[in-house]
Amino acid sequence: MKHLLLCLLLPCISFAQNPAQNQIHQWEQQAKNITIIRDNWGIPHIYGNTDADAVFGLLYAQCEDDFKRVEMNYIEKLGRLSEVNGDADLYNDLLIRLLIDTTEAKADYKKAEPWLRTLLNAYADGINYYILKHPDVKPLLIKKFQPWYPLLWTDGSIGAINTAGISTIDLKNFYANDTASIGLAKPKEENLSGSNGFAIGPSKSASGNAMLYINPHVTFYFRPEVHAVSNEGLNVYGAVTWGQFFIYQGFNEHCGWMHTSSDVDVADLYAEKIIKSKNGFSYAYNNKVLAVKEKMIAIQILQDGKIRSKMFKTYFTQHGPVMAKRNGQWLALKSYNRSMTSLIQSWKRTKANGFEAYKKVMDLKGNTSNNTVFADDKGNIAYWHGNFVPVRDKTLNWAKPVDGSKSATEWQGLHKVEDIVHVYNPETGWIQNCNSTPFTAAGANSPKKENYPFYMSPDGENFRGINAVKVLSNESSLTLDKLIAAGYDTYLSAFEKLVPALLQAYDKLADDSIHHQLVEPIGILKSWDFRCGESSVATTLAVEWGQKLLPKIIASGDEDEYQYVDQVTKTDRFISKAIPADLIAPLKEVLDELSGKFGTWRMPWGDINRFQRISSDINQKFSDDKPSLPVAFTSSAWGMLPSYATQYFPGIKKRYGTGGNSFICAVEFGKKVKAKSLLAGGESGDPLSKHFIDQAEMYTKGKFKDVLFYKEDVMKHVERKYHPGE
Repeated sequence: MKHLLLCLLLPCISFAQNPAQNQIHQWEQQAKNITIIRDNWGIPHIYGNTDADAVFGLLYAQCEDDFKRVEMNYIEKLGRLSEVNGDADLYNDLLIRLLIDTTEAKADYKKAEPWLRTLLNAYADGINYYILKHPDVKPLLIKKFQPWYPLLWTDGSIGAINTAGISTIDLKNFYANDTASIGLAKPKEENLSGSNGFAIGPSKSASGNAMLYINPHVTFYFRPEVHAVSNEGLNVYGAVTWGQFFIYQGFNEHCGWMHTSSDVDVADLYAEKIIKSKNGFSYAYNNKVLAVKEKMIAIQILQDGKIRSKMFKTYFTQHGPVMAKRNGQWLALKSYNRSMTSLIQSWKRTKANGFEAYKKVMDLKGNTSNNTVFADDKGNIAYWHGNFVPVRDKTLNWAKPVDGSKSATEWQGLHKVEDIVHVYNPETGWIQNCNSTPFTAAGANSPKKENYPFYMSPDGENFRGINAVKVLSNESSLTLDKLIAAGYDTYLSAFEKLVPALLQAYDKLADDSIHHQLVEPIGILKSWDFRCGESSVATTLAVEWGQKLLPKIIASGDEDEYQYVDQVTKTDRFISKAIPADLIAPLKEVLDELSGKFGTWRMPWGDINRFQRISSDINQKFSDDKPSLPVAFTSSAWGMLPSYATQYFPGIKKRYGTGGNSFICAVEFGKKVKAKSLLAGGESGDPLSKHFIDQAEMYTKGKFKDVLFYKEDVMKHVERKYHPGE
């Protein structure tokens, strides 16, 4: 038992050994082959002799900009958040340990092809060399990064883990031995932030070149902007997720790719028929009885300044880990949340030299969490809705748990990429995806819903998608600047439905007193053009009112227990059933709350909707007493194409941004690449750096900077040039 406990604890022991002198010498020699050039915005351009050199330099530069975010991403993927945050993350850690096996990651590293193992070594070496050269930087937990860590997190998505709707509440219910069944978490609600990707074909562009608009919506500072170049054919620019060695969303000199989060069904729940005996648990499968595998998982927890250990006996069937219990049945999860194939695909797409090469990379079918919007220098534009899509029995409802006792419910391989929902070079000349249905992705040339099984495209419509179709349909002769302007369209299409419903409710008001109190605000909303703005009082009233309606709007999908109900349908349902009080009372609350906080409800949106970056903490801090900037934009929940998600914090009067537009980039492909980009705040996570907030005002206005892609342009804007370690 002592030996068993030691083995279980090993993954949680910090590797504090100092690197050997020969290792240090190797790092120093490799660093000489790498040049990092910081441009006038602090963006790192990494030049190396080999791809491995570029990876080494890329990770070193990331650590310079924000080591704590690099480390925290791997603390999470190692299932060790509880060692930092205590009990609050206990079941987050358990979920990760059930779905991401470090033993499998280590085995993948050992069997990786030499080229991949070289990159993995360079990843670890770049971070460890940074730690060595910066003794003032104190890692929270990870003193030495291991080369197999990237095999724990094999794509760059913010939502890389798919649990088929199982939540940590379900997990706690099962593994905390709580006999009360809380049931199965329903499919995730509409992503009210999301991401946008546009591809523009030659017929729609002023130059006759294809263009790509990259607009991920994530928590602020989740990805920095980088450029990595090697003499082995790597030349890629874009956004990298902290601690990863591949550009997640970006472009090279031939093509570019934008990923939006996908709702394609890539994970399923199996209801197992469990048999309990004195020897443990078994389950029925094809008239056989198979043993349930047991695995002890030890999680270390910070409590009162000390570390304690909690042991879980966990269970696995051939489908995967048991994650919940419902109606007396154990639910096992079949998923594909990490794989070496996915990591290989993530790297190889950065070196694709056009449409045909990119399609070959897609044929690896390792991308489980993303849709892809694509453009290249030959004028091709394309869209793939998902990538990894298991073949299933089309007669079953895969939104519900399926019978785990029958082989008929097993996955039957993967769909070919040509068979999944996709669009190639539509005659409309444009493609859009806003985490919305693929069946409006290219207007009249969109794929047809009836041609695909439901599990390939459960995504519904949202108000961003509606707005994107309208904007792109009306555009022509697009330039980079016009594409950026289209991507920043300020129309809030959700209020096209909600405000008229409010006006009708107001007309039906019998209470003369309330009717009189609302005359002015109703008049403002009645004359509003549904566009947000810094000086707009209507925006303030609409958004604050809409936020109060959201819980009821979201709940309007509850009657379909397992069927996904999209944002637009939920809004229509809510409006159809709302009585006047459902609409009027929340507006009266908004007026009272604004007057209580600010002395008047007549508050321009920019006066309360602010951008502020005053702390390097991962959990941001805000203060009404410190400088901030007004922002005209709103959450994309209301149909605005750019996203600026804000919220109130205890003791603070104003709204402050926490996520939405982060790295944004518009790219035109031709004989030479032209691109413009923008970051939330700035490149550096260090408040003492001038690049901490040097893009903040530009960000609040949607004013982009020129991307320096070619070395001759980089050399005209050098702020600092150095080798790692200097």
